[in-house]
Amino acid sequence: MKKELLMASALTASFGLAKVAEAASYTMSGSIFSGVTGDDLNSTVDGTYGAVQEGALSFSVSETTDGGTKISSGFTVVNEGAASAAEDGITLTFTDGSVLDVLDAGNAYGGALASVPAASGEQGVADTSANNAPTDLDWADTSDAVGIDWGSAADFAGIEGLTFGVSASFGDDGDAAGTATSEAAYSMGATYTTTAGDTAVTVGGGLVTASTSSKTATNDMADSMAFSIAATTGNLTVGAGYSNGSGMASSAAAGLAMEVDSATYMEAGAAYTSGDMVFTVSMSDGDSKDNVLGANTDLTEDSFESMSASIDYTIASGVKATLGYTDVTNRDDGTDAPSNSGSSWYIGASLSF
Repeated sequence: MKKELLMASALTASFGLAKVAEAASYTMSGSIFSGVTGDDLNSTVDGTYGAVQEGALSFSVSETTDGGTKISSGFTVVNEGAASAAEDGITLTFTDGSVLDVLDAGNAYGGALASVPAASGEQGVADTSANNAPTDLDWADTSDAVGIDWGSAADFAGIEGLTFGVSASFGDDGDAAGTATSEAAYSMGATYTTTAGDTAVTVGGGLVTASTSSKTATNDMADSMAFSIAATTGNLTVGAGYSNGSGMASSAAAGLAMEVDSATYMEAGAAYTSGDMVFTVSMSDGDSKDNVLGANTDLTEDSFESMSASIDYTIASGVKATLGYTDVTNRDDGTDAPSNSGSSWYIGASLSF
């Protein structure tokens, strides 16, 4: 009950601000991807290829109160070629530069991570649903939609280059047998930027913990830390990141939740800009052990390995051509998954506004 009252008070205080104009301002943005992608799986002799045509369209709505607080939200109409109609939460940007997200707020640690260069393109090899190895730094990012996320202004606590954030969410879902969702989730993260000679350095990291409503799970829904660093010197940017922990996979083989233990993930990348062209190479590697709900005895590993490269060329403002390549190896419980491993390429163009 205390959690519900706390959230109600926070929402009431958030909207009890100075008056706002009746019609808010809005902007829209979107993109169109068109190209060809090909896959050469380890399970087949001949490769396959096909067209890629995807679009995205979203609206952002905002207005500023007489007191200077900006209130904003938005919604997505189309996402990667599919109808979406997904609404955002409410974001309050205060006059001191701090930001508060309420409803569908997410977790602080994911937004604090330094951006590691990653190859672009629409290529990719689909993974098997039974493989629960992490595939990104914030793999443990889970929360209920009823939550808040606060981020500080620049130079937090008087430290130049430091920003800090905390978040919390509260669920009460009552999971059915064989399923798991986030209950109470708490997260914190920090980002620090500085310079070393001619090099700009960004370091970010944080942690997240989330309980689950499942009555049979032995793990929490998430318990993880993540860390990343990126450095830019002239036209070259390099970066790396690492995360580990344990948690739950809310959906896996046969639609059942799984316990995930000993999860680790690392990635690294480099990007070089030459005029209108950007050359990028990146790699990632994830490992974990998974088992059915209530069990932690699996000794075999799921794994994911990826090597990628891309070339992006800016043809005109908002128009970009991309050539991308990725090689992926997936293993489930220590066994190769040839139907979910191999190489993939993409050549195409994107238009964005």
